[in-house]
Amino acid sequence: MAYAFRKAVAADEARIWEILQQAISRRKADGSKQWQDGYPNPEVVRNDVETGVGFVLTDGDTIVGYAAVLINDEPTYADIEGKWLTNGDFVVVHRVAVSEQHVGKGLSGKMMEAVEAYAIENNVFSVKVDTNFDNPAMMRIFEKLGYQYCGEVYFRGSARRAYEKVLSKPS
Repeated sequence: MAYAFRKAVAADEARIWEILQQAISRRKADGSKQWQDGYPNPEVVRNDVETGVGFVLTDGDTIVGYAAVLINDEPTYADIEGKWLTNGDFVVVHRVAVSEQHVGKGLSGKMMEAVEAYAIENNVFSVKVDTNFDNPAMMRIFEKLGYQYCGEVYFRGSARRAYEKVLSKPS
């Protein structure tokens, strides 16, 4: 498969929301509290796309995954209960979701690898992420890709596991 990772455009918003709704339903079926409070929603998707932080993973012309990718834009991370590995510039990833038809193919990992490449292209050598304590699948992906557990951060009143990966500068 020839996957591509690109910035989302307005025409992608309906498909992105469809993928996020599928992920919200999967999280609920798994007994997770993550994404069960009205977030994310279509307004979040629209804002991601309009501000240029929404990215899609495509398989040919089909959007199969979504993630929001921001640089130095997560104020909550300043209040970590624990310690980040680095204190400089970082890329942060939120709202990672894969379409129902493509779950189990390792696409979340592919998106994270694309995010790491994007970080390096932007001369940023740290990726910081977080996930709910009740999302073991995402924790496994982070650990498999070499992310290190750094502590806890809080979003909308709930604690989340925070991870960081320090990337190598190209030689």
